[in-house]
Amino acid sequence: MRREWKGLTVLIVVAALTVVASTTMAEAAKVSMKLGHIRADTSPTHKAALKFAERVAQKTGGEIEIKVFPNSQLGGILDMFTGMKAGSIEMVYGGINTYAWIKGGEVFQITSVAFLYRDYDHMRRVLLSPIFKPHLEAAEKATEVKVINMNGDTAPRELSTRDKPVRTAADFKGLKIRIAESVLARAVFQRLGANPQVIPYADLYMALKQGVVDAQENGVIPIKNMSFYEVQKYLTLTHYVRDVETFYISAERWDALTPAQQKALYEASEEAGNLETQLTLQELDEATKFLATKMTVIEPDLPSIRKALEGLYEEQFEGKLWPKGLLQQIRDFR
Repeated sequence: MRREWKGLTVLIVVAALTVVASTTMAEAAKVSMKLGHIRADTSPTHKAALKFAERVAQKTGGEIEIKVFPNSQLGGILDMFTGMKAGSIEMVYGGINTYAWIKGGEVFQITSVAFLYRDYDHMRRVLLSPIFKPHLEAAEKATEVKVINMNGDTAPRELSTRDKPVRTAADFKGLKIRIAESVLARAVFQRLGANPQVIPYADLYMALKQGVVDAQENGVIPIKNMSFYEVQKYLTLTHYVRDVETFYISAERWDALTPAQQKALYEASEEAGNLETQLTLQELDEATKFLATKMTVIEPDLPSIRKALEGLYEEQFEGKLWPKGLLQQIRDFR
């Protein structure tokens, strides 16, 4: 009898150890990733990022956990891209414009060309077309940053100013304007006679309030969400640059995922990006109406601005930042 009890005890202990070991292995197999973005926690970007995290967890049966950090909590875009290479952050949800800020992704400067893309649909379709496929593959290899998907409309860039209304190209002269880190944005505003300055997005409100710069060129949704209207008087609707929100991931982390996990991330990014587009369309109208009660809204003389910029990209960037002919291919894309 004692032998039987002893044998039973041994079996119970072995079974218990097996359960503990299995649990430990399951926990060890679980993948946890940080995803950062620069937008406010009330923005369509953040809501889409949360949707992405939720759907990834569901699609992988809890194998992958995405922790979302909004509002530049993990740093600005460049900080986060650097963090991906260092291994301190795995994912970024930000505009495709910003891919050009990494060495090796310079061809994507073309996504910031003023007045080039007719609308969001035109921009996304051309970026996902065979025209861009070789450029995307080359950038992913050079930057070690993988693009999971380009999906999610954002508010087109406008112009807001503190004291000076901008109605024509001539009104840009002498304007101190905050820009993101972009050689194209710098070239555009210098051609218009303005004085562009790079300031981190998280510091922009105080820079506007303190008069470090007079103007900025984000869209109406961030202007509303970040309360820039409190320190800006005029809103000029230029719609001059568009963007597509993009799910970036460290290439090393991507390669470590199974094909099934990679598929789950892509599918979740489609759903999340579609949600952002839907929310953006709703909020664009709401934000514009709201800002009209806080600011003076101006419909500018866009032909004068376009005319002032004629030839800029061909003279300075064609064949340097992107291959010759790519600009015209995008213009002709239907």
